[in-house]
Amino acid sequence: MKIRVRAELVYRFDPPTDAIYKIHAARWPGQTILSERLKVTPELSFHEDVDADFGARTLRARLGGEVAVSYEALVDNGRLMGLPPGATQHDWNDLPADVLTYLWPSRYCPSDQFGRFVERQFGETTGGERVLAILDWITANIDYERGVSDSETTAARTFIDRAGVCRDFTHLGITLCRASGIPARAVSAYAHQLNPPDFHAIFEIWLSNGWWLVDPTGLAPIEGLVRIACGRDAADIAFLSTQGTCELVRQSITAEAEDETAQAA
Repeated sequence: MKIRVRAELVYRFDPPTDAIYKIHAARWPGQTILSERLKVTPELSFHEDVDADFGARTLRARLGGEVAVSYEALVDNGRLMGLPPGATQHDWNDLPADVLTYLWPSRYCPSDQFGRFVERQFGETTGGERVLAILDWITANIDYERGVSDSETTAARTFIDRAGVCRDFTHLGITLCRASGIPARAVSAYAHQLNPPDFHAIFEIWLSNGWWLVDPTGLAPIEGLVRIACGRDAADIAFLSTQGTCELVRQSITAEAEDETAQAA
């Protein structure tokens, strides 16, 4: 699917502070960037980094005053498919070395606290069937509600509060999968048909010798996702990280399917 993504981020940095943006579509296998444009007002020079493993791209600079960063891209995200129930879970000895880190607890995903729960709740399942059972449990037990959580909320807190936003759903899903012995990592994305439009937090799991994207909120179709970055949890995929404080002025994110018929005409 060809998807046109746009992001406009206007923030005030006062006093000046170091900032890192992750808003570019990733250069990931199966995801092709057909065109893109970045505009920064006022004009300034960013240092751009590319993650050799994940294709994620970051912009960093020391910013002061009001800064507007606008990014637009046309992306062909290939053919993304939903997770099949029969996807196979691997013994740890058979996992690639670079996948192992996504088995362990991380800042927002204390999976070592959920071993007993997952065995009691999902003990009859494994692999893709277990992940789908975890997603069903989250849908049935966690309410999508703004204002319940903040940037410090962990999966353990969400499990207690039984409410949160996409980031919280993702942290809880990752936590329950890791507690089940399934590697899982956070992914930031542009999402076609997400309402209201925003940056979206989802996750992916390693089964059947590959990564499979899943959306624990169920708010966006898998085939309409455009990857930005991935990592252990939200700390690795934030669209804006700063050393000091900043103030939101305005922000707009969209992801729309390109009308190929109109293009051809």
